[in-house]
Amino acid sequence: MLRLTRLLGNASDATIGESLHRIEHAGGLEIITLKRSDTARKRLHAFTDRGTEIGVMLDRSEQLANGAVLLLEDARAIVVRLDEPQWLGLAPADAAAALELGYFCGNMHWKVRFVGEYLHISMEGPREDYLHRLQHLIDARRISVLGDG
Repeated sequence: MLRLTRLLGNASDATIGESLHRIEHAGGLEIITLKRSDTARKRLHAFTDRGTEIGVMLDRSEQLANGAVLLLEDARAIVVRLDEPQWLGLAPADAAAALELGYFCGNMHWKVRFVGEYLHISMEGPREDYLHRLQHLIDARRISVLGDG
């Protein structure tokens, strides 16, 4: 059993995200899928999607979250994914803004879905991280965040 005792960061972090993207393309990314209620746990036993048995033993100050990176090596990584995806809905101001948003999301390697004229990003980390990365488009009124007044 692989013992993991600390969080190394989050998949939404730019530097970590680039490493994870490279590892995923090389076939070395493993996912542990948890229920939202499991994120409060400090100790748990689980299997990754590739069958690796892991034991997670975190310090009291650390908290599991969607996108939490438990292992990051040159050719292998283990990341937490919640079984209930969280989506950030965005409304582009016009067709040009929609193209710009789509291009930006593609460069970030974000998973997206389209619902009518809106784009939804599957959040693999804190919502604030995504909003920070999109702030230039929000400030320029190229996009607006759905659900925000």
